[in-house]
Amino acid sequence: MSVLGHTLSTWFAGKLAPAAAALPVRLGGRGSFSNTTAPAQVRGFDQPLVWVVVTLLLWGLVMVYSASIAMPDNPRFSNYTHAHFLVRHVLSLGVAFVAALIAFQIPVQTWEKVAPWLFVASLALLIAVLVPFIGKGVNGARRWIALGIMNFQPSELAKFAVLLYAADYMVRKMDVKERFFRAVMPMAVAVAVVGLLLLAEPDMGAFMVIAVIAMGILFLGGVNARMFFLIAAILLVAFGLMIALSEWRRERIFAYLDPWSEKNAVAKGYQLTHSLIAIGRGEVFGVGLGGSVEKLHWLPEAHTDFLLAVIGEEFGLVGVVLLIGLFLWLTRRIMHIGRQAIALDRVFAGLVAQGVGIWMGFQSFINMGVNLGALPTKGLTLPLMSYGGSAILINLIAISVVLRIDFENRQLMHGGRV
Repeated sequence: MSVLGHTLSTWFAGKLAPAAAALPVRLGGRGSFSNTTAPAQVRGFDQPLVWVVVTLLLWGLVMVYSASIAMPDNPRFSNYTHAHFLVRHVLSLGVAFVAALIAFQIPVQTWEKVAPWLFVASLALLIAVLVPFIGKGVNGARRWIALGIMNFQPSELAKFAVLLYAADYMVRKMDVKERFFRAVMPMAVAVAVVGLLLLAEPDMGAFMVIAVIAMGILFLGGVNARMFFLIAAILLVAFGLMIALSEWRRERIFAYLDPWSEKNAVAKGYQLTHSLIAIGRGEVFGVGLGGSVEKLHWLPEAHTDFLLAVIGEEFGLVGVVLLIGLFLWLTRRIMHIGRQAIALDRVFAGLVAQGVGIWMGFQSFINMGVNLGALPTKGLTLPLMSYGGSAILINLIAISVVLRIDFENRQLMHGGRV
């Protein structure tokens, strides 16, 4: 009897081995109920993506402190402590982390349902910020709403809202995506309304990002290539006219073309020249953390728009190349998650993820280009790193939505249901 049992167990083991190898998870060594071999674990989210985001956040926290520590020596900020901007940035990170955890719990299907309403809410806030007793003006621009622990910037919410709305719009218009007036024109009108409100602040940089996000989603959603290039041409003409009809925008372009001239070096080209000086001082390996000279009241907005210049001065070419590599990897990873969702027939989720990838990639490209003198000066922060409560908040919510998309992708690929 024992011989027969041994023969049967050997025969069944041979039959089960190939089948077990084909399964997405492994069975136990002697049978499906054996505990001698631990089952393969399915990770619920993309851990490398999380660690890269955490790395950027922590590096940004250190650099915000380094870039702002000397600011109280300026009479304009004499009432602040040396850790003022660090403390506020930590508070912003705390609020953003809690918001990101909540956002991760929300199914992608729910985001699809609320996308139009979130877009309407962002329009209402863009209108509200223009009201004198609601909007807060800084340096001639009215872009913020004071909320106590942070100044909220509606344009940051508008980026996220337009992204969701464009993805939802493309899903609804998939059957008529080849027709310009039925598929493209309504979305173009929506983006134009947002653009007019942003230009009233004024905030041309945010409008550029939103326009690129919307165009990218339309293109990835399958809009006819000829219509896509037509839209691109119209936008280029529009931005050209904005620059041509605005004296201070023209001066900024001329300063970019010749920042070292006697006139521009102390005026419109001041930030750019000192950014280039900072990066030049860093050379290959930098002057060391905390050793920047340009942040000592020479380089304006060193903790926000020109944080990369301080990184270049303190960490050198090595630090800048490493940072560029991290953002390239981040963008590529997010785009991959989007393609994976589309392959699983989750078009809305895929377009949202790829829209976030376009957003992070394009905005970081513009910020780096401005700091390196490759692009005209434009008030766009470095995503996930620069000082700014509302930007950090919306950035982390967008990343958490991407992680949720990846989480649902993994569930579907392992036989689960969303």
